[in-house]
Amino acid sequence: MKKISLILGISVLLISCGGNEPTVADLIASGDMKAIATKKTELLSEKSTIEESLKTIQKYQDEHGDAPVKKDVSAMTVTDTTFVHFIELQGSVDTKENITIMPEMAGTMTQVFVKEGQRVSKGQRLAQIDDGGMSQNIEQMRVQAQLAKTTYERQKRLWEQNIGSEIQYLQTKANYEAQQKAISSMERQLAKTVVTAPFSGTIDDVITEQGTVVSPGMPLFRIVSLKDMFIKVDVPETYITTIKKGTDVMVDFPVLQEKMESNIRQTSSVINPANRSYSIEIPVNNKSGNIKPNLTARLSINDYTAENAILVPLSVISENQEGEQYVMVVAQGENGIIAKRRGITTGKTSGDLIEILDGLKTGDQVITEGARTVKEDQEIAIKNN
Repeated sequence: MKKISLILGISVLLISCGGNEPTVADLIASGDMKAIATKKTELLSEKSTIEESLKTIQKYQDEHGDAPVKKDVSAMTVTDTTFVHFIELQGSVDTKENITIMPEMAGTMTQVFVKEGQRVSKGQRLAQIDDGGMSQNIEQMRVQAQLAKTTYERQKRLWEQNIGSEIQYLQTKANYEAQQKAISSMERQLAKTVVTAPFSGTIDDVITEQGTVVSPGMPLFRIVSLKDMFIKVDVPETYITTIKKGTDVMVDFPVLQEKMESNIRQTSSVINPANRSYSIEIPVNNKSGNIKPNLTARLSINDYTAENAILVPLSVISENQEGEQYVMVVAQGENGIIAKRRGITTGKTSGDLIEILDGLKTGDQVITEGARTVKEDQEIAIKNN
């Protein structure tokens, strides 16, 4: 009866496993010593077979060596090309003719002759300041000057005829000349009551309205000319030998989606000790009139050009523990092509490319895909791209 129960238990176990052969754990759980012994015999037989197979493989490897596994890689053939390097800077547009006009004398601004947005010419009247009766004073001084002139001319004729004293002649002459100088001085003062345009441009802002009492230093108008536009930026001193007067510059105005070519027309002669930089000035051609002062500009300045340069992707460059850079190249081995480590010296970067100054030559094949996983002297197979 006990044997029947055991058989039923094993049958149920087999059914629950979907009819598959029971595992060692299943047999031990069942307690069937006969089945356990049979399984042990099977496993020992399999072990003996596996050990024999391992010995056969090891013997073959000892006699013929361990055949390496070829690594599939991609490679590029090195060629020389012209390498043009740029540094990127950002600046804003400016103009030398962008000023605030202020009065030279105090008084009430009686008239304003211009309005915002109006084009004006150099010397054109913009406003009139009350002269405080200065013009009337000048008229009175002119009358006195005319009298002094007449007196001087008569005294001069008498002196030429040896009539009268020399002191009388000199006094009338000094009085006449003093009157002329006083009038000239007053006229210069009177001219300051008229506010004029210092250059041709556009009235960008009328700051002070008619009827306001003004004084020197008080802003009246802002006048702007968009002819002589330029960009002034600071360049790190490390570029002082490569970025200088005449260097080509590509100017990009992101807001306008416009680009133009220009060059550096002026460089400063002094290094700013605060940020170790020097300033450069780039002229801007404003034919369209869309370029305004303070508009943001991106500058690409050509600081380095090399003929017959060798460029490789940055992704193929590796470093050893000493910080030395190298690439993996394709070389010929005894049984086929292999990977070899090649030490290099790098230069400037441009995007995802870097210039190789030493270590590679035209015609070399540099491993690209798989460059960081392939090993020294490992046999490789180059994939067809």
